[in-house]
Amino acid sequence: MNVQSEIDTTAALRADLAAAFRLCHQMGWSESVGNHFSAAVSDDGRQFLLNPCWQHFATIDPDDLLLLDVDDDQTMLGDNAPDPSAWAVHGTLHREIPAARVILHCHSPYATALASLKDPTLLPIDNNTARFWGRVGYDLEFGGISDSAEEGAHLAQAMGNNTVLVMRNHGITVTGPTVAEAFEDLYFFEKAAQTQILALSSGEPLAVLSDTVAEATAEGWKAYRGMAQRHFEYLKSTL
Repeated sequence: MNVQSEIDTTAALRADLAAAFRLCHQMGWSESVGNHFSAAVSDDGRQFLLNPCWQHFATIDPDDLLLLDVDDDQTMLGDNAPDPSAWAVHGTLHREIPAARVILHCHSPYATALASLKDPTLLPIDNNTARFWGRVGYDLEFGGISDSAEEGAHLAQAMGNNTVLVMRNHGITVTGPTVAEAFEDLYFFEKAAQTQILALSSGEPLAVLSDTVAEATAEGWKAYRGMAQRHFEYLKSTL
């Protein structure tokens, strides 16, 4: 890739990530000026884009995004230092899981409600819940604000080879190869969590799909992967 192509690719990534922040707020998933989205720029994930410290999601433009390097030990010493939690968690996740090109973390209402259950397992009870069969990790050891390198390493281990991490008593983290695909999973996971919470609220037993049917349903979703880009293009057009 030549220099101009790299510049164009990074510019497009900045535009998509900035849109994701604004859409997250539009959907009611933002939380004051907290939470963080990031996207890897380098192949090894060590250079990545991150939202500035305490800037509201609804105001983030492409040029506002910080370009950080996990190997820069001066990052937290400057005037424009990122949020300590974002640096500790997203920096570690990008370093440890370079395949996680985009990392979206928020406290969306139904995903957080699910994460607050003693057993926060997402059960396959419909198409959307079964979509995530076999690719959800669970961190069951909430220890307060995630602002240390040790906590970042713990979350990377909990994520493993999964693309979604349910953080009990905390929220949700979703990864993906592109902003569109990560945002699509964030969108569908919130819908899936909503379905499960509403079903549980009935007090009636859940009709849980068999492992075989759940796996087949998740496999069937792969043919619809192109939905993510089309959906994200539409959502961006509404901004």
